[in-house]
Amino acid sequence: MATYTPKNILITGAAGFIASHVANRLIRNYPEYKIVVLDKLDYCSNLKNLFPSWSSPNFKFVKGDIGSADLVNYLLITESIDTIMHFAAQTHVDNSFGNSFEFTKNNIYGTHVLLEACKVTGQIRRFIHVSTDEVYGETDEDAVVGNHEASQLLPTNPYSATKAGAEMLVMAYGRSYGLPVITTRGNNVYGPNQFPEKLIPKFILLAMRGKPLPIHGDGCNVRSYLYCEDVAEAFEVILHNGEVGHVYNIGTKKERRVIDVAKDICKLFSMDPEQIIQFVENRPFNDQRYFLDDQKLKILGWSERTTWEEGLKKTMEWYINNPDWWGDVSGALLPHPRMLMMPGGIERHFDGPEKCESGSSEFSANSNQTRMVVPVSKSSNSPRKPPFKFLIYGRTGWIGGLLGKLCDKQGIPYEYGRGRLEDRSQLLADFQTVKPTHVFNSAGVTGRPNVDWCETHKTETIRANVAGTLNLADLCREHGLLMMNFATGCIFEYDAAHPEGSGIGFKEEDKPNFTGSFYSKTKAMVEELLKEYDNVCTLRVRMPISSDLSNPRNFITKISRYSKVVNIPNSMTILDELLPISIEMAKRNLRGIWNFTNPGVISHNEILEMYKKYIDPDFTWANFTLEEQAKVIVAPRSNNEMDASKLKNEFPELLPIKESLIKYVFEPNKKSFTE
Repeated sequence: MATYTPKNILITGAAGFIASHVANRLIRNYPEYKIVVLDKLDYCSNLKNLFPSWSSPNFKFVKGDIGSADLVNYLLITESIDTIMHFAAQTHVDNSFGNSFEFTKNNIYGTHVLLEACKVTGQIRRFIHVSTDEVYGETDEDAVVGNHEASQLLPTNPYSATKAGAEMLVMAYGRSYGLPVITTRGNNVYGPNQFPEKLIPKFILLAMRGKPLPIHGDGCNVRSYLYCEDVAEAFEVILHNGEVGHVYNIGTKKERRVIDVAKDICKLFSMDPEQIIQFVENRPFNDQRYFLDDQKLKILGWSERTTWEEGLKKTMEWYINNPDWWGDVSGALLPHPRMLMMPGGIERHFDGPEKCESGSSEFSANSNQTRMVVPVSKSSNSPRKPPFKFLIYGRTGWIGGLLGKLCDKQGIPYEYGRGRLEDRSQLLADFQTVKPTHVFNSAGVTGRPNVDWCETHKTETIRANVAGTLNLADLCREHGLLMMNFATGCIFEYDAAHPEGSGIGFKEEDKPNFTGSFYSKTKAMVEELLKEYDNVCTLRVRMPISSDLSNPRNFITKISRYSKVVNIPNSMTILDELLPISIEMAKRNLRGIWNFTNPGVISHNEILEMYKKYIDPDFTWANFTLEEQAKVIVAPRSNNEMDASKLKNEFPELLPIKESLIKYVFEPNKKSFTE
């Protein structure tokens, strides 16, 4: 048996579940191979899946769509790709019943683009196409021999039909153009990192939350499950030992009914299956059984290593230790999820030095290289509908104005809302006119010049901060829209459990303990009520700072103009860094409460020392105590540390407060202010 040794491998879809395990394994075991990952970062992809490889010198990530012919052609040529492992696909059957055209575009057209690029460049020595056991269709319940690689393809749902169609293209390019293709068809895979629209992670997360486990139909459907590391090893074997032109089943003969999987998970969580299992309406068509003959792959030297009990326990422990890996997944945990699949995917930014590139259709080969010709749709001359359109409330506010500028910079269509938040008919008119995909609420009352104003204007504060915000959230929910709500972290104060200087911050689930100002009371009140709305993402901003040091709302501008300041460490929000993250959070459809601050704390004096160092060397200031401050203000002020670990886990590139201040505020202003 001849052994194949690749040099430069392109893995598509490797920020997803199975492919990330394959990529991490190859990068770890074969440092001499260069691995280039191409992924458009759709809803079920996550760059965190590739963290084990991020610092490896033989790893490179490119953000882009396999449907972009110029990008694919460009990558094959510039990276000298000789091997493609094609995992990228839409894979969830439930979604295919609701959005089958997206499956055709990704699974068939995307594969066709890759194959055409291979034909044009003429440099590919292996093309491994990853398919599914579902292309065989339903296996007879009494069958004792599984489907073998030459069995007839009889797909029964839109997902498996598109995978079968892609297989036909792969086979045709192998026969017509001599492309060195190999196809794999695998059983169900489970393990760490899997997006919880799939059965096992969904059941684990629901069990962690004490919620019912929904089973389609009677739960007697039979499936075979392989642990992800065993599957990654299978692809390693096929890459090196698989024969061109062949198909390989990746399977196991250890079958389980869906209801038995649910019972096993209940057992791990010490739950009563009779109480926790809930039978729901079945899919439009739900294959009773998939059963594979995996003898051909075993001859190559592969065998399953992980027992069901061991793999399930490992998977459960991983989700318990990483409950927020995917952010808000409430939509995926529904009995019949329909996850949002935006054209062009959902971006997940991650900065890595010279590792991450953004691909687009603007990539092209040099003029002396063969250009790829791809079919152009009849509608290609008509303007393409943008994937996002934001409706922003708070146009005259500081954050609302900055959001508009960011949308201009990123090319995101947006409009400012004209209606008052407390007037439902005006808001409805905005929705009907703008037709947004997301709503941002930065409107509200903070008081002019400060929160003391709210102490004497309580009804106005309630109307804007409570009634108006709830009205907008409720209307968004009626229209199936996510509302990004800019809230405040000024609802906490240092206490015995969170003492000043301890490094113990208030978490998202902590109950507000600061009621010193009426402003804070209204914000804490509305935050508690908004917990009942699953379409709201609450961002707790604190003492906002931006690079615009002339803005009177800027916390630095404020304290630099005071005659005296207190000196207390606080969590703060650097808007230049965090507002772009809020847009990214909207694209990811994140929900729930988030402490929207940079990690760590910084005191008033530390900020003013930086101000003196970078801005005004002659600047001086004086301190006074909280007791002295109380004599010159109407309402007490909140001082606290917020735990930003949830946000940091979602956005690992987020800088600590002091580093962010220097990078985004003081360094950019240093030259202009000192000249």
